[in-house]
Amino acid sequence: MSKRGVMIQYFEWNLQNDGTLWNDVVAQAQSLRDVGITAVWLPPPYKGMNGKDDVGYGVYDLYDLGEFDQKGTVRTKYGTKDEYVAAVQHLHDAGLHVYIDTVLNHRMGGDETEKVTVREVDNDDRNHVVSEPYEMSAWSKYTFAGRGGKYSTFQYTKDHFNA
Repeated sequence: MSKRGVMIQYFEWNLQNDGTLWNDVVAQAQSLRDVGITAVWLPPPYKGMNGKDDVGYGVYDLYDLGEFDQKGTVRTKYGTKDEYVAAVQHLHDAGLHVYIDTVLNHRMGGDETEKVTVREVDNDDRNHVVSEPYEMSAWSKYTFAGRGGKYSTFQYTKDHFNA
């Protein structure tokens, strides 16, 4: 007998921005299992640079799952942290595997600018430098002030990024 399963991607780019996705998961967990689904793929659950309008790929704070007032909102596009935790629990209770779409390299929405030294490169050959070094401001400092150090006190600065 085959041990293959069926995964459903439980999101898409143009979902309504109404904060109800996690509650929808709770309501439908058992019926997903009943129709033969064995795994559910959920969208990025953390706060993006555009707050409740971000689908999760403009990563701002991986520790904010809809718990802190950051980027103009507490909830994410999909709901609050408590609703997210409940959704995952209901999926597990229904016997479903849960996969979370997590993006680690799209850091966006810095809290403060810092002076950085840059050089321009040729658009057609990024290995060919076309300017002398010069200084500019970059949104490279992440203080996560709304979270106030809860879960992690780490803050990104220009020293944590490279081109």
